[in-house]
Formats: sequence, structure tokens, C-alpha cells
Amino acid sequence: MPENCIFCQIVAGTAPADILYKDEQVTVFKDRHPAAPVHLLLIPNRHIESLNHITEADGSLLGHLFTVARKIAEEQNVSQSGYRVIVNTGPGAGQSVFHLHFHLLGGGRLPILTR
Repeated sequence: MPENCIFCQIVAGTAPADILYKDEQVTVFKDRHPAAPVHLLLIPNRHIESLNHITEADGSLLGHLFTVARKIAEEQNVSQSGYRVIVNTGPGAGQSVFHLHFHLLGGGRLPILTR
């Protein structure tokens, strides 16, 4: 665990976060600067810098992250109205914390990004 990684600190319980879900592989917490009424971060508990650093061995972890995203969307009452899962990879895409994380956004009409 990189000691300066805020997400690793959240997983370890040494940094504060409003945690909604945690298991042996994944932690879900509220984004501190929400861009939608529901804006959650889903992270692997093990430090992975970005999508550029995953391997084939991470396949089951990534599948679990998506399964947790679906479950959390249901719990947050956005599964029927719609939600978005976003992964920013690298600074040019807006990644500011270099620990792989998924943004789950919902709870209102989200702007269309591309057609």
C-alpha cells in the first residue's frame, strides 16, 4: 500500500470516508465533491494504480466491482431510473487519485457524453 494513497488509507480505516459497503475485495464510499445526487466511488481494496495496471488475473475482481455497482445502484434507488459507471484512466482523462476507482453517478438526468 502506498502510504500517500488516500484510497488505501480509507480502506485501512486511517482516513475518513462515508463508507456504504465494504467486503474483502471492494470498498464503496460517497464522493466528497459529488457531481450528481448519487455519486459514489467503488475501489478495489488492493492498490491498483489504474486500468493500465490491471492484468488477466484481475478479471474476477473487476467482475466483482461491477456486481457491487449493480447492487449499490439498487440500494440507492437508481437502478431503474438509470446510472453511469465511469473509470478515468490517466491525468488527461481526469484521474486525480491514482488508485483504480469507478464513479457511480445517478439520481437525476445525466448529460449525454457521446452519441
